[in-house]
Amino acid sequence: MPRTSPRSGPFPAAAGALALLLAATGCGTAARAGSGPLPTARPATPGPTTDRIGALFVDGPEGARDCTAGVVHSPGRNLIVTAAHCAAPGGVPVDGLVFVPGYRDGLTPHGTWPVTRTTLDPEWEDEQDEDHDVAFLSVAPVDGRQIEDAVGADTLGTGLGFGLDVTVTGYPNEQDAPITCRARTSSYSATQQRFDCGGFTNGTSGSPWITDAGRLVGVIGGHQEGGDSPDTSYSVAFDAHVADLYRRATG
Repeated sequence: MPRTSPRSGPFPAAAGALALLLAATGCGTAARAGSGPLPTARPATPGPTTDRIGALFVDGPEGARDCTAGVVHSPGRNLIVTAAHCAAPGGVPVDGLVFVPGYRDGLTPHGTWPVTRTTLDPEWEDEQDEDHDVAFLSVAPVDGRQIEDAVGADTLGTGLGFGLDVTVTGYPNEQDAPITCRARTSSYSATQQRFDCGGFTNGTSGSPWITDAGRLVGVIGGHQEGGDSPDTSYSVAFDAHVADLYRRATG
């Protein structure tokens, strides 16, 4: 069956065929947090902070694009983070995923990094619980270097609460370059957070939420697999269970 997540790109079906993602409708009815005009994402400028964010593809950059991911600091210097529904829809890891940091206009300025391991919470593997829609992916070295040595990394931030100013960068499927937006997080529930900014359509699932201090405090996913409107995006709250998952990924 075709996957109909509002935010992620195509993924291979069990038989190996690639299913096309349905276009985002932008018809969600979630109320905005706060007041004032809704900000809109703009094109992301290449540079050190955006080039550590990239697109996930199936079977290389010539294959189907599947979501967004970002490099997170780890002892092995080989870790990226995305939404679990991107890396393991139905709880089963996607075969052939590769990470392309800084991808633009068909170019791979920092190489193509094969995913070698997917770390998921058992609650996602067994039940696809939206409160556990996070995955850490290990990638293989390229030309003797780890991904963090090539592009740098942001540091995982857990337990920091809501009301944080963050910059979110991701790859809409209809564009061949990333977009970015600065917004403030707010609480959707005790286990989910949100931000309001227009333009985060299909493909932006997994986009990391980065504070001014370089702390990675969310990824688009969670409630409604990231949201059913391009104007409001969600993430699981980065709390103790995400810290535990990170420890598993780096252990």
